[in-house]
Amino acid sequence: MNSEPTNLPGDSIPAAPSDPSALLAELGWDAARAAELAALAGPGQLPARVVARHRGRWMVAGAGGERSAVLAGRFLDHPEDELPTVGDWVVLEPGDDGGTARIARLLTRRSAFRRRAAGAATRGQTLAANVELALVVTALSGDLNPRRLERYLALAWESGALPLVVLSKAELCADLPAALAVAASAAPGVEVLPVSAATGEGVERIAARLLPGRTAVLLGSSGVGKSTLANRLLGEERLRTGGVRGDGRGRHTTTHRELLRLAGGALLIDTPGMRELGLWDAGEGLEAAFGELERLARGCRFRDCGHDAEPGCAVRAAARDGTLDPARLESWRSLRRELAAVERRRDGAAAAEERRRVRAAQRAVRAHLRRKRG
Repeated sequence: MNSEPTNLPGDSIPAAPSDPSALLAELGWDAARAAELAALAGPGQLPARVVARHRGRWMVAGAGGERSAVLAGRFLDHPEDELPTVGDWVVLEPGDDGGTARIARLLTRRSAFRRRAAGAATRGQTLAANVELALVVTALSGDLNPRRLERYLALAWESGALPLVVLSKAELCADLPAALAVAASAAPGVEVLPVSAATGEGVERIAARLLPGRTAVLLGSSGVGKSTLANRLLGEERLRTGGVRGDGRGRHTTTHRELLRLAGGALLIDTPGMRELGLWDAGEGLEAAFGELERLARGCRFRDCGHDAEPGCAVRAAARDGTLDPARLESWRSLRRELAAVERRRDGAAAAEERRRVRAAQRAVRAHLRRKRG
């Protein structure tokens, strides 16, 4: 049977300082959070930030230092994407008889990275919360795929964070200007930075964007060098990294999400590589990721133009004359179809759950009547 890791990622969060409020501030606590807490918390309840999750336990850090916590019973009926995740601010209450603390409440999320969970079930998964900057990492050695990059950017824009594209392993790229052009075409309006964690080139440009008390998240496929980049930003080899395979891609090593505190005071969430990145409720993110289509659509004859076969479509006209890359239009169509299919499945799942509740209530009423009649 697997056991819970002993080298938990909370090791990167220091013990409680002499000023109990100092660690909260370093973790991103502010006056607005304090006001929300004052309106919600009861006696003995304290704020903390989730720094890791391992099976049924959460590692949290707050004014009392770092500790393990479990969920209070009120979370039992919550869907997975509404459970605390790394980056969340929570309210802790003491455990029974001084035991493990319980997470009693979840404070308002200012941003949330949600995807459709891997597998056949239609359900959401929250990857990280309360993030200001999304570092979308793709490797220049065999991983640069503009269609995948568009998908990540739709997720990032939907979250409420500001995306930044990081092209890792720049030292392995034979034609960097061409690669930059490919990435820029898939990320209009988003800054694109090439870096080499192996040599350190470009890392300082990312570090300059990581501000004290602000949180960034590393997103990307397996083996693109997220943990290697995180180690560079940390200034030490704290995260385990794998060797490079024959195709130039790194080996997957990160197995869980964790919140790290950098020397400059910024916070960084490292995440495992994602083999599946299904969109989940990302309509506004899709519009932002394909902003040039939205601008072109203002010239369409019909306000609800779907850019398929409608007459007077300015978007299709731009794709024909080369103003718009036709691949961008097809990618937008594909992602929009995916979102529509997810919405239909979500509606169907919600209707099925409602029917289940109604049937359960009817059975309970019939059972009550039978008991009452003897």
